[in-house]
Amino acid sequence: MSGTIYIVGTPIGNLSDFSPRAIETLKRVDFIAAEDTRVTLKLLNHFDIVKPLVSYHEHNLRQRGEVIIGRVLAGENAAIVSDAGMPCVSDPGEDLVRLAAEAGIPTVVIPGPSAAISALCISGLPTSRFAFEGFLSTNRKNRREHLLSVQNDTHTLIFYEAPHKLLDTLRDMAAVFGEGRRVSLCREMTKIHEEVFRTTLGEAAAYYAENTPKGEFVLIIEGAKPALPPEMPLEEAVEEAARLVAEGMRPTDAAKQVSAHTRFRKSEIYAALTAKPEA
Repeated sequence: MSGTIYIVGTPIGNLSDFSPRAIETLKRVDFIAAEDTRVTLKLLNHFDIVKPLVSYHEHNLRQRGEVIIGRVLAGENAAIVSDAGMPCVSDPGEDLVRLAAEAGIPTVVIPGPSAAISALCISGLPTSRFAFEGFLSTNRKNRREHLLSVQNDTHTLIFYEAPHKLLDTLRDMAAVFGEGRRVSLCREMTKIHEEVFRTTLGEAAAYYAENTPKGEFVLIIEGAKPALPPEMPLEEAVEEAARLVAEGMRPTDAAKQVSAHTRFRKSEIYAALTAKPEA
């Protein structure tokens, strides 16, 4: 009978955010697959957790993933962690979960902190609909193509960015999305120097051209404004109001409803709607 793979969230900065359930899970499994074993070992030592570590990252995920799956199929229980936050989101753990699903291995998530969701919550931008875009390419052509693909997305957009790439990214975003697009730059989430800078893309690019970025960033970008409906002639607006009247609506209410989504005033539509036909 196979074992189970546990997807365990780790702190993104403040170690107090490590949940009791996550600690207990890491103490109970047979081994831990870690993105960087040195980083994970520091976390384990802090919480007095002694477990074998297996290196699992983007450069060895194919070979090492098969080894991990083989051990779990043989009955061992494994946990997978990233350096910080939830594994499998912009993280090689995604591939391990896919392999586990294909092999019929049970997977259990142990929720933990997420830089993307934490930053979204304090961004001051709409949170009801959002799209996580992760890291942009270091290649400028690919980066611009990625940005162009979401240029007209009306959802709030979430990106991760490293300090040494931030200025180039902000300049490209301002060029593609427009300098006036609002952005919240959330830096060093849950750490001592946590900071939220709410501004526009143009102003952010100008600021970081003069001030060297420090720390890891989550960029929360305002979505594009919804496209306005095409303009309709007055005759069509009146015809729409007439259909509403035929369905039982009062002429004044019909004129008001049509006016709300056209460029015509209520009085214009009402006058044309109630005008007597010429003899």
